[in-house]
Amino acid sequence: MAKQERAIRTRRAILEAAGAVFDEHGYTSTTIAMVLERAEVTKGALYFHFASKESLAQAVLNEQVPFGAVPPQPCKLQEIVDMTFVVGQRLLSNALLRGSVRLAVDQETPSGVDHGEPFRQWAQRLTELLELARERGELLPTVKPRETVELLVGSFTGIQLMSRALTDRTDLGERLSVMWAHILPSIAVPGLLPGLDARADRGERVLASQERAAS
Repeated sequence: MAKQERAIRTRRAILEAAGAVFDEHGYTSTTIAMVLERAEVTKGALYFHFASKESLAQAVLNEQVPFGAVPPQPCKLQEIVDMTFVVGQRLLSNALLRGSVRLAVDQETPSGVDHGEPFRQWAQRLTELLELARERGELLPTVKPRETVELLVGSFTGIQLMSRALTDRTDLGERLSVMWAHILPSIAVPGLLPGLDARADRGERVLASQERAAS
């Protein structure tokens, strides 16, 4: 059991180190040696878990969607809003998430690495939630969940890229708040709008609540 736990910790350390290096240097400029130095593990330990740089990059990409986990909400639209703000907040400090996001949008990522997979995972998860929102009467009758989700994922991606370029994402919460101020009135039934919380500090407050509940 101790050996298994040690292997899990080692794999996580490698992933976090790889995320940081991919975020800082991009896929092409990142080397296995750089990841080894950052993770402080041997080459044998890394190759035990990841057969190649490509497989390591894919593993980093596959870690992205779980960072959007939030407590379930009675209102599914609020849950979707919370997911975007929590990811935005975590992007400020989590190197693994930052690396995953850079790989997903980096045009230098090779064809052997499926950098579209996080987008498909996000679309599937958010579509499920939006379908629930429709069943619960939260959406306007004209809303098509899949199309709305693809607009939302694309908007978030572009907004976080712009925020990174201009302020290293320090204003991402404010930008997400503006995004939702435009999107929510076009998809939510009017009676729901006053109760939806899309203020700029929503991610910080949700994460703080999660930490209190876990302590």
